[in-house]
Amino acid sequence: MNLIKSVREAAGVKQVALYSELKWPQSRLSNYENEIRTPSLNDAREIVAALNALGAECTLDDVFPASQSVA
Repeated sequence: MNLIKSVREAAGVKQVALYSELKWPQSRLSNYENEIRTPSLNDAREIVAALNALGAECTLDDVFPASQSVA
């Protein structure tokens, strides 16, 4: 699970600004936001860095929280 879209929207960052900051195609970011694909650790770090550069104040754990197992 990831919270890319939630964190981005909470910070008032448009998707176009984020994928432009990352220098990625829109489809790549959209696939990550919609959990069609899972970003690598390096890509996750790049996403967090780009979000922070655009004004979001977040950490890797904020955007990519550890999954919680149900007992």
